[in-house]
Amino acid sequence: MDVTVQDNPGRNRFELLLDGEVGGFADYRRRDGAVVVVHSEVDPAHRGQGLGAELARGTLDAFRERGEKVVPACAFFARYVADHPEYGDILTD
Repeated sequence: MDVTVQDNPGRNRFELLLDGEVGGFADYRRRDGAVVVVHSEVDPAHRGQGLGAELARGTLDAFRERGEKVVPACAFFARYVADHPEYGDILTD
C-alpha cells in the first residue's frame, strides 16, 4: 500500500492517502501565529496499522519544514508528541 501525507489547505487539514484515497486526516486552525491541530482520525477499516503515527509524523514534519509552531490540541497528537520529544522544538502553548 502506498501511504502519503499531504496538506489540503483548502480544507485546513492534512490528509493520509492510502493508494491515493483519503484514509485519515488531521484538521488544523491557525491562531496567534501558531497552528492548532484540533482533531484527527483514521478510517476504522485501517486502524491498528500504525497509520495514525504516519499521519502525525507527516503533519508535524511539514509544519517543521515551514518553520511553524504547533499546538497539539487533538488528544492523539498530544500523546504522539509526548512520546516523541524530538518534536519539542516546534511546540507552543
